Amino acid sequence: MNADFPVIRAENLQKEYVVHRRTGPLPWQRRQESVWALKGVDLEIRHGEFFGLLGPNGAGKTTLVKILCTLLMPTKGRAWVAGRDVVMQEQQVRRMLGVALTGERGMYWKLTGRENLLYYAALYGLASREARKRAQTALDLMGLSDRADDLVEQYSTGMRQRLAIARSFLHDPPLLLLDEPTAGLDPQAARTIRALIVRLQQEFSKTILLTTHNLHEAEQLCDRVGILREGQLIALGTPAQLKRQVVSEAVVELEVEPKPSGLTAALATLAGVIRAESLENGQVRLLGKKDEMVLDSILQCVNAEGGKISRVVLKEPSLEDVFFHLLSE
Repeated sequence: MNADFPVIRAENLQKEYVVHRRTGPLPWQRRQESVWALKGVDLEIRHGEFFGLLGPNGAGKTTLVKILCTLLMPTKGRAWVAGRDVVMQEQQVRRMLGVALTGERGMYWKLTGRENLLYYAALYGLASREARKRAQTALDLMGLSDRADDLVEQYSTGMRQRLAIARSFLHDPPLLLLDEPTAGLDPQAARTIRALIVRLQQEFSKTILLTTHNLHEAEQLCDRVGILREGQLIALGTPAQLKRQVVSEAVVELEVEPKPSGLTAALATLAGVIRAESLENGQVRLLGKKDEMVLDSILQCVNAEGGKISRVVLKEPSLEDVFFHLLSE
């Protein structure tokens, strides 16, 4: 497949859901409303690209993925996977992609990992010998060979996620759609999943569309990222390109001993500070305008709250900072 060929293409993609809102205490007191999950998304993803789709809950990420994998029909607009229309050629589209959706319960817990893969290989139409070969390859790649013959109900959450990813590429599709594959996993399991996904992309030339809430994950893995907000694509580019959008801003990380309970909220009110957050290591992280966020005012605020700064680190904004900056506009 040509590297310049768009494996995914969407034009003016829109999706409307009809919901019923309660208007009173009685069950029949409802009114019908329309909610637009996607509002005209235009997108191209090239062959071999690792593309990250970011956005808060309700932004439309999963809706977009489900349209691309033919689980939902768009209300307006069109989308293509490897040149096949997702509505008119849905069977051909399904053969071109592998999918692992968030919270999916598609595995049979009373079967072993190997039996699950062989079952799905049969659904893909693979011959028995080829199915066994591919299932073993997938188990080896996902690090599940030693547990291949254990029941899936005995697997950890991370192992079940690895098995779901193994299933997604059994039929050797050129495109993988991975919807929050590390959601709910502990840091070690999430790191394992990320390493396996990178190996799939690099060694097997897969195009990967990844949705995630983990901004560090997206910055680490993705060639390009798109940010969705309320069904619209508000930013698109490489992590480096997006970070240049906040070149006039800077990050300050503070170590404060002792750290007053209301310090983060107080720092957030300072002129020039866009966002203040408490980190897991006890530090305070500030994002603000370079020409307005003065260290003297930060020091005065810390002193007024009863703390003392033991360390100050200045950093360039991260993709996470870009994300929150764009969502706050």
